[in-house]
Amino acid sequence: MPELPAPDYPAEVRTRLEEDAREVIARYPDSRSALLPLLHLVQSEEGHVTRTGMRFCAEVLGLTTAEVTAVATFYTMYRRKPSGDYQVGVCTNTLCAVMGGDEIFEELQSHLGVGNGETTEDGKVTLEHIECNAACDYAPVVMVNWEFFDNQTVESAKALVDELRAGRTVEPTRGAPLCTYKETARILAGFPDARPGAVEAGGSAGPASLVGLRLAKGEVTPGRVVSPRSADAPQDEAPPTHPSSHDAPQRTSASDPHHPAGPVAEEGE
Repeated sequence: MPELPAPDYPAEVRTRLEEDAREVIARYPDSRSALLPLLHLVQSEEGHVTRTGMRFCAEVLGLTTAEVTAVATFYTMYRRKPSGDYQVGVCTNTLCAVMGGDEIFEELQSHLGVGNGETTEDGKVTLEHIECNAACDYAPVVMVNWEFFDNQTVESAKALVDELRAGRTVEPTRGAPLCTYKETARILAGFPDARPGAVEAGGSAGPASLVGLRLAKGEVTPGRVVSPRSADAPQDEAPPTHPSSHDAPQRTSASDPHHPAGPVAEEGE
């Protein structure tokens, strides 16, 4: 049977979103260029991009739902099913994996009782593996709603998700204070972040990332940090053990057929 058209938003919700959409569209010389922020806007309404949200984007931009769906299913930042208040992404790319990212991801799945891309029963945390958090200087890195939590361990990552589920305030290592995933989506749509101090705290480059810049400026840098793995390390200290995809493969979405990465919606949605 052909799929029925997506339902529309309630009248008051649609009116509010149309007002926001007009503000977004006015930023661009070509209205269709506003599609990406508008997808964030509808995601801020329900926590994920629904068929109703895609219909709304298509109608206000004069696009087909097929064109909107093609974009919404291409970018992983657009969720296709209900997500938690906090999106916890564990980097399992090469460096983070070597430093313990795979172990953190595996342990969090067990600790939370969820698989990749799944949400805890209380609706607080959605766990996913991420290919790169773009913070290799601080590996292994976990991100919560795209804010950095650097140099994580299994124990610190478990404590982090426990604090989130308990509703306690958690401070990122760098960047702005945490807000919910819906609030994050609205900020990504281009609307002002009204939280006190959030904009001032937005800088996310830490000292390790700026060493090259300081050297280029001729500044003196601190003494070299000796890795426990190098020949210069004290011989009475055992090197850290971090199971990784290189020496002790862990199940991630790339190797776990029960939790594949990719579109989660049924064909035609």
